[in-house]
Amino acid sequence: MAKAKATAFFCKECGYESAKWMGQCPACRAWNTMVEEPTAKRETASGRASLPGARKNRNPVKLDEISIEEQDRIPTGYQELDRVLGSGIVAGSLVLVGGDPGIGKSTLLLQVCRNLAGDGHKVLYISGEESLKQIKLRANRIGRISGELYFLSETNLDDIEEAIRRVSPEVVVIDSIQTMYREDVSSAPGSVSQVRESTNVLLQIAKGMGITVFLVGHVTKEGVVAGPRVLEHMVDTVLYFEGERNASYRILRGAKNRFGSTNEIGVFEMRESGLVEVENPSEYLLNGRPEQAAGAVVTCLIEGTRPLLLEVQALVAQSNFGLPRRTTAGTDYNRVNLLMAVLENRCRYEMNRYDAYVNIAGGMRMNEPALDLAIVLALVSSMKDKAVDPKTVIFGEVGLSGEVRAVSLAEQRVNEAVKLGFEACILPKVNLDKMRKRDGIRLYGVNHVREAIGLL
Repeated sequence: MAKAKATAFFCKECGYESAKWMGQCPACRAWNTMVEEPTAKRETASGRASLPGARKNRNPVKLDEISIEEQDRIPTGYQELDRVLGSGIVAGSLVLVGGDPGIGKSTLLLQVCRNLAGDGHKVLYISGEESLKQIKLRANRIGRISGELYFLSETNLDDIEEAIRRVSPEVVVIDSIQTMYREDVSSAPGSVSQVRESTNVLLQIAKGMGITVFLVGHVTKEGVVAGPRVLEHMVDTVLYFEGERNASYRILRGAKNRFGSTNEIGVFEMRESGLVEVENPSEYLLNGRPEQAAGAVVTCLIEGTRPLLLEVQALVAQSNFGLPRRTTAGTDYNRVNLLMAVLENRCRYEMNRYDAYVNIAGGMRMNEPALDLAIVLALVSSMKDKAVDPKTVIFGEVGLSGEVRAVSLAEQRVNEAVKLGFEACILPKVNLDKMRKRDGIRLYGVNHVREAIGLL
C-alpha cells in the first residue's frame, strides 16, 4: 500500500491546502501563490497536554448568563493605543501588530509592557530576533522598568508554551511570529505551515488560559502581513503601524477589531527615548506650513471619532507634452482625475493643458469624500497663482455636476478649527443650515463649486 504523501501545496495568500499544484488558488483566485511544504503531523487530543483552565465549561449558556466586568479591559498606559484597541486590552485576546521593518513595533510593545508591569500586571516578552543583552540595550533607552516583566529569547514554540505555563503571565508578546517554529512541522520558520501552526497554538493559549497575546508580524512589499491571510482571520485584532522611517511621526491604524471600531487611529512621535503620544495631531500635522502660498489649503477630515486638520497642496504647471501628467501622494489618484474633469466641464477651466500634482502634507493617506472641495480649490489656487487665506478651513464632497454635498460630523470639524484659531470655514450649505451659530469663526455655505471659487 502506498504511503501517504508527506507534502502538500499551500496558498501563500489565504492558506488554502491542495494535494497538487495549481496555477490559480481556487479560494482567493490569486495566481502563482501555491508553494509545496511538508504537512504538519496531526496530534490526537490525548497526545497533547491540555492547557490549564482551558475552557472547562462545555455547556451552552444564554447571553444574559455571561458576565462582563470592567477589569476585563486593561489600559495600556497610552490613550492613543487604547483608542485603537477599543478602550483597552481585552483579556484572552490575540492581537497582531504589523508594520515595515524599523517602524517601531517592538519599541511600542516594549513600552506597553513597561507600563503594564508598572501597574502590577505580570508580563512575558518573548523575542525570537534578539538576544537578552540586545533587549536590555533597547530597554535602557526607553527608561526604567519595574514590576513583574520577564524576558525570554526563544523560537521553539514547545519551550515557549512551557515557559508560559510556568510564569502564568497576564500579557505575552511574541516578537515575531515569523521566527517561531514547531518541531513536528518540518518546514522552515516563516513558511505557511509554520506560521499557521504557531498561531493556532498561541490562539489556544490565549483563549484557554485567558492570556492576552500580542504577535509582531512582518509585512510584504505590498504592505500586508507576511504569511497566509488565514493568520488575519485567526486573530481578534489586526493593527498596522504606518509612517516613513525618515519621518518622526507614526500612525497606528486598526484593520480588524472584534472589540472596537476600525476607524480609529493613534498618532505617535518617534524620539530618542522611544515613542511618545501626540495628543493634538492637527496642530502637529500643520506645523511648518507656508504662509500665503498658492495651492495650499487646510481641510478637516474625520478619522473614527477624531477630527484632523490637514494641509492639501496642489501644483499646477503648463504641460510640455500632449498628454498632461497627474501625480498624487496621500489621496486617490482616480478621484483627483474626476475632480479635474469637473473643473474642466462645469467651471470651464482648461485643465487638459496643465500637469497637476496633489499632495497631503505630513505623509497622511486620506480618501474621505470631504477632501474633495479642498482639492478643487487648491488646484484653482495654484493655477491662478492666488493664495487662499491661511486662516480658512475648507471641506465638502463634490459631485459630478459640480454640486457640493453634505458631509458627516460637520459641527465637530468646525469646533476643531475654532480650537486651533481658524477664523473662516467654507462648508456645504446643507450642513450650514443644520448647524447652530458659532462665535469666533465665519461660516460660508456653498451649493456649487463655482460659489466656493467665487468666495476665494
